[in-house]
Parts: sequence; structure tokens; C-alpha cells
Amino acid sequence: MASGTDVESASRPRATVQRISDLETLVTRMVNAPPRLVFDAWTRPELFRQWWIPRSMGMTLHSCEMDVRTGGSYRLVIGHPAAPEPMAFFGTYVEVTPPSRLVWTNDENGAPGSVTTVTFEERNGGTWVEVRERHASKEALDAAGTGAAEAMVETFAQLDELLAAAQDRR
Repeated sequence: MASGTDVESASRPRATVQRISDLETLVTRMVNAPPRLVFDAWTRPELFRQWWIPRSMGMTLHSCEMDVRTGGSYRLVIGHPAAPEPMAFFGTYVEVTPPSRLVWTNDENGAPGSVTTVTFEERNGGTWVEVRERHASKEALDAAGTGAAEAMVETFAQLDELLAAAQDRR
């Protein structure tokens, strides 16, 4: 069932986007920073807002509220030039295990939403990141498609920029 896309260049590590089952997508990427810094970029709103939205899509992150703790919640409000109104994305953090794992729900559709699990594993001074999104049904994944996962190729490049700048300041 696995089908995917590898994206790589001489200037950036390979990102892989795969549909690994009828319910799940997987994005993997090596990041050139230690897990502690990568985890911070995923959990500190002032950092997250700097890299999460793909610049090429013309979207704007209007607000970013994150209470990153087990049982805490998040709410992102994103505008797009083609959408008449900003879109809200929100859910609950199911598991927060610094600096190795985050699990959250995606509740904006009202029906049982997808669950996103991100793991951060130290490898040779860098961090191997896996982002799994599990949907309630095949139909829900088919409706969602892999567009959001594929956009992560660009967001990972933006994360690289943020982390490189942070490490240069040290």
C-alpha cells in the first residue's frame, strides 16, 4: 500500500511523504539539530509560527495558541488569499514527552478527526523526525489527501533555516 515521494537536493536532506495504509500518512526527515532544539521548534509558539506555514502557498498564520502539555490544546487560525474567511485548526495534545514525542488530535471537522504523532530520534547529532497522521477511516484520508503532508517538505526546509539561525547565535 505504501506509495510516496522523495524530495532531495544537494542543499537539503531528503523528505519522504508516503501513504502507508488506508488510514495513515507518514512524513520522514532528517534535521540537522539535536532533538531538544527540534522539539522546542514544534512546541514553542514563538518558534513554531516562524516555520510551520509554507511560504510559497501565500498563507498567513493569524494566530497561534499552544498549551503544549498532555491534555492541553492548540488553535491555529490560518488565512489564504483564495479563502473568504480564515480557517481554524485545533485539537488536544494527547501525549507530550520532551524531547522525543508529541501526539495531538485534529478536531476541526467535528467528526472523529485524525491523530498526528511526531517522534524525534537522535541520530549522529541530528534528529530523525517522523510525522504520522492517522485518520478514522479510508474515506477520511481520501478526502484529506496528502496535500498537507506534501506541504511539510517546504515547512521542513523552513525549519532548517530557523534551526541553523538559532545554532549560529549560540
